[in-house]
Order: sequence, then structure tokens, then C-alpha cells
Amino acid sequence: MRRYVVYSALCLGLALLSTVHAAGVPSPGFTIPQADLARPRALTAEDVARTRSVGAAEINPQGTLIAYTLTVPRIPGVDENGPAWSELHVVRSDGMDARPFVAGKVSVSHMRWSPDGSQIAYLVRRDGDERMAIYAIPVGGGESRLLVRHETDIRAFDWRPDGRAIAFVAAEPMPADLEALRKKGFNQEIHEEDWQPRAVHIVDLPAGPGGDAGSRRAIRDLPGQAWHAVWSPDGGRLLVDLSPTPLVDDELMFRRLHVIEAATGRVLAKIENPGKLGRFAWSPGGRTIVLISAADLNDPLEGRLMAVSAEAGAAGGPARDLLPGLEGHVEDFDLASKDEIVYMASVGVGSRVGRVRVDGSGSAVLYEGTDPVVNSLSIDAGGRRLALVAESPTTPEEVFALRLDRRGAPVRLTNVNPWLAGIRLGGREVVRWTAKDGLTIEGLLVHPVERPAGERVPTIVVAHGGPESHYKNGWLTTYSVPGQVAAGRGYAVFYPNYRGSTGRGVGFAKADQGDPGGSEFDDVLAGVDALIARGVTDPERVGVTGGSYGGYFTAWGATKHSRRFAAGVMFVGISDNLSKFGTSDIPRELELVHWLTTPYDDLELALDRSPLLHVKNARTPLLILHGKDDTRVNPGQSLELYRALKRKGDVPVRLVTYPGEGHGNRRAASRYDYNLRMLRWFDHFLKERRTGLPPWRLEYDRPPAVSAQAAGEPSAARP
Repeated sequence: MRRYVVYSALCLGLALLSTVHAAGVPSPGFTIPQADLARPRALTAEDVARTRSVGAAEINPQGTLIAYTLTVPRIPGVDENGPAWSELHVVRSDGMDARPFVAGKVSVSHMRWSPDGSQIAYLVRRDGDERMAIYAIPVGGGESRLLVRHETDIRAFDWRPDGRAIAFVAAEPMPADLEALRKKGFNQEIHEEDWQPRAVHIVDLPAGPGGDAGSRRAIRDLPGQAWHAVWSPDGGRLLVDLSPTPLVDDELMFRRLHVIEAATGRVLAKIENPGKLGRFAWSPGGRTIVLISAADLNDPLEGRLMAVSAEAGAAGGPARDLLPGLEGHVEDFDLASKDEIVYMASVGVGSRVGRVRVDGSGSAVLYEGTDPVVNSLSIDAGGRRLALVAESPTTPEEVFALRLDRRGAPVRLTNVNPWLAGIRLGGREVVRWTAKDGLTIEGLLVHPVERPAGERVPTIVVAHGGPESHYKNGWLTTYSVPGQVAAGRGYAVFYPNYRGSTGRGVGFAKADQGDPGGSEFDDVLAGVDALIARGVTDPERVGVTGGSYGGYFTAWGATKHSRRFAAGVMFVGISDNLSKFGTSDIPRELELVHWLTTPYDDLELALDRSPLLHVKNARTPLLILHGKDDTRVNPGQSLELYRALKRKGDVPVRLVTYPGEGHGNRRAASRYDYNLRMLRWFDHFLKERRTGLPPWRLEYDRPPAVSAQAAGEPSAARP
């Protein structure tokens, strides 16, 4: 049975416990030896497994309190295995009195302040709930209460501005006759056809606390499948994003905004956002819609801040780019009074917080830098205070605050991993180099914690996925990204933002289209050459790793460019572009924003850029890892490459699959296992220069060596 602990904001008896919990004291299992407190030590795999982070942060309308979700990992081998918990915490906007409100074995998401700021609503599945439901906890003290329960999981919701109703989105329940047939064993799946449609629901809320929800009505006859519903300022309309089907590909590529009359469900306007869609919202006056969109259908990622009239009629009107020429990607925004937008954009490896009016005037930069780098923001009703989720090279995501009526940098409010003060980290720098065609490429380099003067060191290249993604100057250490753990073991870790990466505008993001593994990978090789020329990297001890498209890069490096890499760790990666297209859940995205064609139209290109076709070149020891339930990159991609290398017979190769995991590991044990295997593989082939396979079994529970920690050496469990 799940246990939930609900904390009252006024409960003095729990004040001390709340403060300790919010500060991030680790759970039992991976204890911090006293040697850590006496002398800094390197980061370990055990540390990664217990690292907490802030997920989302929302400031209340008054600007006095910030609610945030805290990701709390389960401890492998101690807790019941599963994904991390997500708790609801609140901190004052001056950084005082951080405390948990809903904590323990709970997974809180989609938190929203009520319009008057008196309570926080959130999605959760509590004891007695079969589906995800909406609960609310009063800020002034008291237990959470159920607001809305539905037959299926509630996906997203929004308060009506008067606080008297909620709109939410949920899939329709399975028809009774089909449910009866399934219970009789007729549980066949009709691929991409037997999905249940989504509808928008409106629920009237009781006038006072303790009452039951009032009348309900559903809006079903919409021209597509709903994902979110956002109330207009006057409470009479809803802004809904619809896709042709609820399939992943349609969600990614073909969601379009519609203005819906709340009382009747009638479509008042359709907004033709030009491509992929990100965050969207009404302007305070309700006459304009602000959205983050791709520049066009072939733009790899939504990143243009746009505005469009909400009164444009059924055909919609042209969306205006409010920041034309921005060589970056807008990732989040919020609206203040007087139709002013405050936005957050990635610019290179750093971030920018800026403001602009809905008509495109008054553009100004409020903060721009690389420490911290901002990931999301929320503004109060008065437009004076911002809550930020940000990270830095020395800490994962925390809550920060920024005053718009004063000059200054973001101020950190939380410290969810205080034990990091006892960790010695490798130095970080932004690196730039020139590609073969003269283009300037940018990336990040983490130096070893200790490096003898003048000595070249083994280097791990970490390729990001997407490729519509990029590395910021943030924490950069996870269960699948070696980062500071590898730095503590004597490695340099290199994060290249090759062409096709985001953060540098539309043109740069499109620069690799139709050329997978071509100029984009040449950028990476040029970056490695630059580190060799600087005397940092030992050219005979270069490893490569990455997941998804980064996994493709790893496979490509281990085959086509095998002479350059002495070890590789491939995660949920691609080996055969023909079968990848036919087995993935994103074929239209692959066609429209990656390849600009399909393998059926250009088979020669698809095969030439498939690692399988270059196995004859392979001499790089390759560890291949994959979730068995991955729908994005079918696990057969890993099996194909494994089988080809095994048949070749002269290259060390190992395939590890994770039952129950998808496109990336979510469960604590799977993550910890992955981290240990990755580290051992690189140690085995790059540091120890061995040739045969390491043992397949791991030792998970070897305690950290206190003497090694006292000496400042790595303390991860070594299998």
C-alpha cells in the first residue's frame, strides 16, 4: 500500500522535519561516510543514484510563495524498485521556510495555484484512486482534498479565472462491449487504430471547502484529439491544442490550436501554428494568443516566440515572430499585466531571460549567462517576481528567484543536495572549434578532478540525442551521462553541440538535415582533434557514448569511424535506418525534420548511413543497452548490431536489455545498473587497456571505501 504524508503549512510540530526533508538529506541506504565531511571526495555512482532535483516551479499570484516539485530517487537495493517519487514543496520567494506539503511515496505532477492563491491543485493517484485525479491542498493548513475524479487518467487541467470551475482533458473510457470482450480473452491490438479519443471536460466546483464537485459537461465533437485546455481571461473560451489522432507522431508534428466556446463547444477560430508546438497562453486582455512554435513544418524544434490574434476567425491569422533573428530557442514564457511577455531562451550553452510586448515592441534582456542556466520560469500576477528552475555546473536543478523591478542575477532559494558541498568536482569550460567547412562549433568540456601536469588523459565523448537538442552549461551528470563521476576517475568528458543542435537558431538546427552521420559527425571528430591538439586528450583512449540519436552517433563512431574510438557505450540507439523508419512511433517526424525523405524514396542514403553497413570496419569494443519496451527506437536495432558484431567475431560486444523500460530507463535499479556497466566498460578498455570482455555480473552492494574517499579518490562500487 502506498503511504502519503500531507504536511500542513502551519504545523509547528513538523517544522523541523520539513526543513530537513526539504534540504535534501539522503534516504537510508547510501549513507555519507564521515570522511566525506572531513575532506572533499569525487562524485560516485551511488551519489548519482540519490541525487535530487527540482522538476517544476510555480509562483503564486501574490508573488510571495513558490510551489515546486522535488524529484526524490528511490534507492536501488533499499527501496521498492520503481521510478523516482515527485513531492510537492513550497518555499517563500525570499528563500525562507522551505517545506514539503505533499511528500513520501507520491508522484505529484501538473501543479497549479488557484486564481486567488489560497490552494495548490495537482495531479496524483492516491490510495483508493484507480486513475490520475485532481487534488488540492490549502496553503493556510489542512489536508489535501479531492477536487475531480474521472473514469480515465486526467492528463492536464486549468482553473477558470474565477476559481469556480476546472477544465481538464482525458481519454474516453473503453466501450463496455469491448471491455467485456477483452475480459473473455479477445485482447488483440489493432496497430495505430484502436486508440480511445480524448475529450475536454468542464467541472463546476463547490462554493466552499468540503463540498462535492458540481455539474459536469464534456466537449467531444472537436476536430481532433485534445491535449490541453486553457481558459481565456473572461472565462468564456478555451484554447485547446488538437492533433488528428492521439498517436505520438501526430502529437509532435501536427498539433494545432483552436479557440473553443466553453458553453457550446463551438470552434471560434483555428490557429495555424507553422510547425511543432510548445507552450501557449492567452494574453491578459484575451485578444492575443502567445505561443512557442517551430518556424515551419521542417523546423526540427519549436523555438520561435509568436503571437496571433484570437479573433482571427475560422481560418486563423498569420503568426508574428516576436523575436526575429534570435540565434537561440525560446523554451518557456509567462505573461504579466499590460500584455508583456517574459520569456526564457537557450542561447548557445547559456540562457536568456528577456521581456517583449505582444506587439513585438519593448524587447529587453533581463538576464543572460551560463551560470546558472535557466530551464523554466513563472511570473506573479503583478509582473514583478519570477520563479525559475535553473542549474549550474556544480548543482542540479534548484529553485531560483529573479526580481524584475530590480537589477541583478537570479538568486538561489533551495539546496536539495547539501551533501554536494563535500564533493570535489572537475573544472568546466566552454570550448569552441572550427569545423571542416569553417563553421564555428561549440561544446562543453569537463576536466578530470586530478590530472598530472602535461599528461594526456582518456576522454569520453557524450553525444546528445535528438538531434534537436543541445547541452547547456548545467549539471551534465546522470545515470547515462558520465559527467563528474568520470571526471573523478581521471577522464575528460566532452559534450559537443554539433550542427543540428538547438540553442543557435533555426538555420543551425537545420544544418544537418538530409545528412545524418555526415557533416554533423565531422563536427564531433573536429572537436576531438582540437582537444588532442591542445594536449588534453590521448588519441588512443577516446570513448563515445550517447542515447537515442546519441546512440546512433555511438554506433556510427564504433563502425564507420572505428579507428577513432577505443570504446563505446550505445544506449537505445539506431543501427539500421531502413528498419528504424518502419518500427518507430515517429516516422513523420523522421521524414519532415530529420531526413527530408524516407528510406523508401532514398534507399541508398538510408543504407549508406546505417552503422550495420559498416560493421566490416568495426574494431571498437561496444556495450549496447536498450529498454525492451522501447517504441521510439525498437530494441531490434540493438539486437541487429549485436548480432552483426558477434558474427564478425573479433570485436568485444555485449548486449544488455532492460525488461519494462522504454526509451530510457526510469526505474532505480535499471539506472544504477546502467551507470555501473557504463563506467566499468570505459575503465576496462580506456584506462586498463584490456582486450577481452569484463565479467557480465556486477556487484551492487560493495560499500564505499572510506580510506579512498578520504584520499579524494573515486568511491563508486567497482564490479
